[in-house]
Amino acid sequence: MTDQSPSHQQTPRRRQLLGRLSLPERAFITDALRTETVGGMLLLGAAVIALIWANVWPHAYESLLNHTVGPSAPLHLDLSLATWAKDGLLTIFFFVAGIELKREFVAGELRTPSAALLPVIAAVCGVAMPAILFALVNSGSGGHPGGWAIPTATDIAFALGVLAVVGSHLPSPLRAFLLTLAVVDDLIAILIIAVFYSSGIKFWALGLAFAGLVLFWFLHRRGVHGWYLFVPLAVVVWALMHESGIHATVAGVAMGLMLRCHREGDEQHSPGEHIEHLVRPLSAGLAVPVFALFSAGVTISGSALREVFTQAAPLGIVIGLLVGKTVGIFGGTRLAARFTRAELNPQLKWADMFAVSVLAGIGFTVSLLISELAFPNDPTLAERAKAAVLVGSLLCALVATALLKLRNRHYRALCEEEDRDVDGDGVPDVYQADDPAWRSRASRLAAQPADGPAARPADEGPGTPG
Repeated sequence: MTDQSPSHQQTPRRRQLLGRLSLPERAFITDALRTETVGGMLLLGAAVIALIWANVWPHAYESLLNHTVGPSAPLHLDLSLATWAKDGLLTIFFFVAGIELKREFVAGELRTPSAALLPVIAAVCGVAMPAILFALVNSGSGGHPGGWAIPTATDIAFALGVLAVVGSHLPSPLRAFLLTLAVVDDLIAILIIAVFYSSGIKFWALGLAFAGLVLFWFLHRRGVHGWYLFVPLAVVVWALMHESGIHATVAGVAMGLMLRCHREGDEQHSPGEHIEHLVRPLSAGLAVPVFALFSAGVTISGSALREVFTQAAPLGIVIGLLVGKTVGIFGGTRLAARFTRAELNPQLKWADMFAVSVLAGIGFTVSLLISELAFPNDPTLAERAKAAVLVGSLLCALVATALLKLRNRHYRALCEEEDRDVDGDGVPDVYQADDPAWRSRASRLAAQPADGPAARPADEGPGTPG
């Protein structure tokens, strides 16, 4: 007879998909998303102002966009305000994206291959599927295949702004997935911009920009401090990158990736985390909303909306955002879960992932940027592409809101459970449930009458009876 395996032997535990975050990661995600949510509200407001301004006072709006500021020599920085917003302010946004990416790879969700697999596959599929659908729609004689990259980007700030407006709650695992997905998405967008939307490379300027980046890295690694050194150096690197023909925002990403994002010694925060904490409000609260103010002002009329759904390029953008992003992200996630044999967090359902996939179809900031880069010699087509980005993002927001509202009561309960802190020690109870001392303390607090004495901090001993 062959030996039977013992009945008490347990099968290996399967990796959980969208499981609970570690406490430090949860704190970082909460802080980052709080800033992005405020930025998303400002972004929505800026977009609305731009639309009203462009349609009510179009001449004043165009005059503002085309107003030229800056020196013409030696690096041709006599740029329009719209170009300063696109090439200048968005560099701050991509600088923060570079820091986020570096941190994710060294200390976040992307630091281990098994954890990185899900968001990477989801992001890649979420970029590939919109591009494929756009190419199919624009494969005919009247199509414009050069705009394939427009519907590939996810705008985390806009998505969180929508959540704040409609009052939808999302548990932290879903929010963390959305943020990590957007970070990987930003990396792909950066590579697309650098490879496909750069032309006329001036190698002398590119070489000097590279030398400036090396100096930036050297000073940072030597522990040199002082914004009065790094900010002027960053401006010079940006100007040289702009002159080189590589899109200037690439300089921001490169500098963000050079910052040290792991802690050493008794550091509470790494230099990268500290700088990100300082710069993120500037990015979310100023750079991105101002860019939206200068880029989202498109003419809204019956004929313009009709063209969005009847012409190949804008229609491909709408389909790419609404259908491509949803199918790509959700399908990529299901495939990753199946082939890695991961099981979904039992508190969530696949319908939740589908709703988040629709929400990730909101592609605003980077999509508007690529709309201008894809059609530099056809302002009318670029205008239609921007209108399609707005329409597609609005449709994604409406559909995602409807889907998330169906589960909002469940999400609210999960969020309350995540945040519950019975003993008031600043650590959510779900992270202490296995601690016998905490269970004993929680039992004593639960046994107190509703009008009894307030709970004492965990580090205080028993008080003297009154």
